[in-house]
Amino acid sequence: MTGGPAIGAKVADFRAESTDGEFHLAAHRGHPVVLYFYPKDNTPGCTTEGLQFRDLHADFAKLGAIVAGISRDSLKSHAGFREKMGFPFALVSDPDEKLCTQFGVIKMKNMYGRKVRGIERSTFVIDAEGRLAREWRGVKVPGHAQEVLDAIRKL
Repeated sequence: MTGGPAIGAKVADFRAESTDGEFHLAAHRGHPVVLYFYPKDNTPGCTTEGLQFRDLHADFAKLGAIVAGISRDSLKSHAGFREKMGFPFALVSDPDEKLCTQFGVIKMKNMYGRKVRGIERSTFVIDAEGRLAREWRGVKVPGHAQEVLDAIRKL
């Protein structure tokens, strides 16, 4: 599955449940928003990625940027993962894949030789006017959060 908003296009508003209550995209207008989609709570790559966003969170905040992680995990799973890792940002639960579909991040992946449907690690930066400014698909975790921060500095 492909798709998702085009660079420069307005991103359709959405509301979704998160560890901070309802996450409403339009409520963050006027600020850059970083949405990072990841496959699963408490897995090595997803933990490392979250920790990198955590460690740079103060820098994102200085730029007025909102960071949110999104996966298909439940709010209960997200709450435990967030608490264990000390994430200062919301984790959004997308069990019905509404956001995954909106951003086109569901892919067929190989897992131990089997084809499985899952989230392709992807990050989207939405500018203060609500337009898609940058996207990264098939993200490799090392250095990614820093690359996103550098992109926000250029907005």
